[in-house]
Amino acid sequence: MLAGRIDQFISYLRVEKGASEHTLRAYATDLGQFREFLLEHHGLENPEPEAIDLRHLRGFIANRFDDNQPASLARKISTLRSFWNFLVKKRITDANPASLLSTPKVHQPLQNFLSVDEVIHLLESHHSEDVLGVRDMAIWEVGYGAGLRVSELVGLNTASIDAEEGWVRTLGKRKKERLVPLGKKGCRALKRYLARRHELVSGHTTDGALFLSARGRRLSTRSVRRRLKKNLQIAGLDTSITPHGLRHSFATHLLDSGADLRGIQELLGHQNLSTTQRYTHVSIDRLMEVYDAAHPRAHRKNPEGRDPMRHQTVDSLSDSDG
Repeated sequence: MLAGRIDQFISYLRVEKGASEHTLRAYATDLGQFREFLLEHHGLENPEPEAIDLRHLRGFIANRFDDNQPASLARKISTLRSFWNFLVKKRITDANPASLLSTPKVHQPLQNFLSVDEVIHLLESHHSEDVLGVRDMAIWEVGYGAGLRVSELVGLNTASIDAEEGWVRTLGKRKKERLVPLGKKGCRALKRYLARRHELVSGHTTDGALFLSARGRRLSTRSVRRRLKKNLQIAGLDTSITPHGLRHSFATHLLDSGADLRGIQELLGHQNLSTTQRYTHVSIDRLMEVYDAAHPRAHRKNPEGRDPMRHQTVDSLSDSDG
């Protein structure tokens, strides 16, 4: 029955995939709404998954159209795809009708980084267990976890990493070497990939490359961009995000959490601090949100509709030499 399969899916995400409570709640909410739709519009109280087809799925998304923004609809489609992928993997069903759903175009200001929730959703929406999928997960975890350039990612060798101690040794621009720490999830993803890397090794593998293509060659930057776009699409996220967007996200999230700008400079391998300072816009945005929410004069406008204190604060930040 559908309810039992949903419970199995949520348990799978929690136990086997280590999904966060935030992600579990989102999946449970989306699938709960789908069950309510089936009962209300089709009289199906608790059907077997095999009784559900593309017509039901499209009807559900159309039904939610007036109540949800495109980004929310995209997430619900991603939830349905992930659920049916699970059913297929467990051989409960033979096909995934949700794979035929079209993801709505998400209209949003162009950006080249992901929010914390979006990064988590990207990583936790990735359920492929074949060797290429395990490799991709390691690439995203290392790329985001260590803030590496895509050229640095594909340039890594097996001797460049220490998954036990949690360090990555990389050559940046101008062949400048640096050591970058890697978090627990990045180390775990690397270990999983290294345990299966031999499946990709071939006669073409001669230089100790860490990330290999399906033919055993060093992975190219173009391939990484293509694989990221595919994973962003599966997760229902902005597909214009590039691998550099993961690096940008790394820096932005550290800075927004209060990390020292010069420390971030070292982690990113920037020669000049001015290069790192481009990420400070996020902290300024956060500062203005705090100001608007807490300052007693934040919502008092002058006759022209301009808040003099808000603009004074922004002007002062802009004129400051840091």
